[in-house]
Amino acid sequence: MTSRTVQELAVPVQGGDLAVTRWPGEGPAVIALHGITANGLAFVAAAEQLGDVDLYAPDLRGRAHSAGLPGPYGIPAHVEDILALLDHLGLRQALLVGHSLGAFIAAVAAARHPDRFPRVVLVDGGLGFPIPGGADIDEVIESVIGPAMRRLKETFPNREAYHTHFREHPSLTAHWGPHVQAYVDRDLTGEPPEMRSSCVLDAIRADGAGPLGDTETLAAIHQPQVRGTLLWARRGVMNEPQGLYDEGRLAAGDLDPDRITTRRIDDTNHYTILFAENATAAIAEAVHAELKQM
Repeated sequence: MTSRTVQELAVPVQGGDLAVTRWPGEGPAVIALHGITANGLAFVAAAEQLGDVDLYAPDLRGRAHSAGLPGPYGIPAHVEDILALLDHLGLRQALLVGHSLGAFIAAVAAARHPDRFPRVVLVDGGLGFPIPGGADIDEVIESVIGPAMRRLKETFPNREAYHTHFREHPSLTAHWGPHVQAYVDRDLTGEPPEMRSSCVLDAIRADGAGPLGDTETLAAIHQPQVRGTLLWARRGVMNEPQGLYDEGRLAAGDLDPDRITTRRIDDTNHYTILFAENATAAIAEAVHAELKQM
């Protein structure tokens, strides 16, 4: 686990309370947004690298301790929840860090509210490539995140079986440890012999539609007010050699280098970019560099 102090906050948002993990610090505020089937403890390893940053990582609406929040779901709803968090903290602005889906949320939030979110760090996400019209959203999401989508429809006899599911994931096998286990445990709900992921399927479907075809979501990173860093993993969701991004895909994305700096993180995949030491060090470096620009 992390050596930093951890607090759990309940932040009033539309429909109830948003669960937020906080790693208190004397430095500036940073809000970290997790991926589509993840939770706030996805950033537990990064928190150790971030020093005195005051880090807030919500469980997004429809996940983990925020699973009870009702719809509507989707990226605009998450943006409103983040604004509510910022207002609840009494802060004028904060740096946003987002991984995967969280990167798209961060980009949309920065495009809509540049005065509140002037800089972003996007981690293996934020730059999208639209799918053909009429495609089945469940099939497309499953093709991208593989076992993660199927996991949401399964039950597990006990906690140990859930751990085994993640231990055997090709992206996590070599990285299982206290940080990954804490992240996995936060997702698990129910009682034996029918334990399951806390993720609400309707939330996953609504959120997944944004990066795959929503015009505003796809355009957000290209808006002139969105400024920051995009870190991308060399390997993919299943630890395959082809990552979500490569030099060709980034070139096709036509990012403005004066606004968005890109950096490849070697020896990581889509998941371990949040847990591997070299990757969390790179995230911390990017965060501190972007904070200096605020």
